[in-house]
Amino acid sequence: MVEGKIDVVVVGGGIIGCTTAYYLSRHPSFNPSVHSITLLEATRIGGGASGKAGGLLAQWAYPASIVPLSYDLHTELAEEHNGVETWGYRRIACGKLIAKDRKLPPAPTTSSWAQYAASWIPLGKRKYHQKSSDSRIVPGSEMPDDLDWFNRACVNTFEDISTDGDTAQVHPFQFTTAMARLAEEKGAKVIIGSVDRIEYDFPTGEDGSPSHQKKVCGVTYTDKATNSSRTIPASIVVLAAGPWTPVLFPSAPISSLRAHSITIRPPIPVSAYCLFTEITVPQNPYDEDAPEPFETTKIMSPEIYSRPNNEVYVCGAGDNDVPLPLTTDDVEVSKSRCQEVVDAVGGISDELRDGIVTSRKACYLPTVDVGSSGGPLIGWTGVKGVMLATGHSCWGIHNAPATGKLVSEIIFDGEAKSAEIGGLDPMLVV
Repeated sequence: MVEGKIDVVVVGGGIIGCTTAYYLSRHPSFNPSVHSITLLEATRIGGGASGKAGGLLAQWAYPASIVPLSYDLHTELAEEHNGVETWGYRRIACGKLIAKDRKLPPAPTTSSWAQYAASWIPLGKRKYHQKSSDSRIVPGSEMPDDLDWFNRACVNTFEDISTDGDTAQVHPFQFTTAMARLAEEKGAKVIIGSVDRIEYDFPTGEDGSPSHQKKVCGVTYTDKATNSSRTIPASIVVLAAGPWTPVLFPSAPISSLRAHSITIRPPIPVSAYCLFTEITVPQNPYDEDAPEPFETTKIMSPEIYSRPNNEVYVCGAGDNDVPLPLTTDDVEVSKSRCQEVVDAVGGISDELRDGIVTSRKACYLPTVDVGSSGGPLIGWTGVKGVMLATGHSCWGIHNAPATGKLVSEIIFDGEAKSAEIGGLDPMLVV
């Protein structure tokens, strides 16, 4: 628990940093006359994964210690701030399609196609999903009538994963920017500038001798608009910089995974679904290592999310082909990986095939290198004044409200009150 004047600097303008600033600015103990909240972002709010994610919210996400809290907070935020209109919040059904590309001939009765191994790294959204007694798997011919934007002849089976009581969605970029704006309205300050370093000092003890434990005293950054270096005071620094967190705090066990995505505007509106897939597609005929096309196939598993604005978001596999760049402005987008996703979904849907591809993007997800919870890390580190709020992997959008609320409780109340998060304590791994 803090007393007296404090200056909180949140590093990272993604959804974790923005919801942290939001809940800090709305904590009952926040007093703008003695407390300051600064949100520092290197490029632009929502410029990284938070602006390029799918936006799925699910009761079966992970870790279980914060998922229910965050799901409920999403509902509360949408009700309080008109999230339906402001950031596309809605409850949505979720299912899984197993399908084959329309160009593939029927599989021979005596033998199946040879499966050419594809380097598909899943993003992990279904890692902890447990099939409920209500879920059902039906032939493609019996999938829901409102999934008429898929070619039923291409769909082998449809699995009903969850109803709209267990899953919802937001538009991540709209949600992230709204949280930043709402935090500003309550007194938080947003600065666009790249953090160069965290400043520390060594306070003196009661006997006047210097302490051996360093303490945060400020943050130095380069202002993006003026390219000038500035230092601001900081009593507490919350590192919510996603995969860039180790740049400022090297002992943070965070690594990165690149993921590509596209958005498509179909020629007609499509029904509200979040869909996981397994699509058998022809092996790339230009791949020198592949046998003749159509004699071999590969499995692709894009995730398909329809959105209220007549946009369909599709994300592809993870990859480690390109190291983490310096900033989100430097993220390299692979045209071939995006085109693979376009071709895969277009091979089972006329609407997606005939739609207009409106964006091709890539981002880096922060993953925790140790432990079994799947992340994230929320709480104090061994350095006085430094907190971590990072490592959310593919569930950052879902778990952001809970993370922000819990960080605000740790700072102002001295402990996390809304959930038991001992298993997410950074001190276990840093």
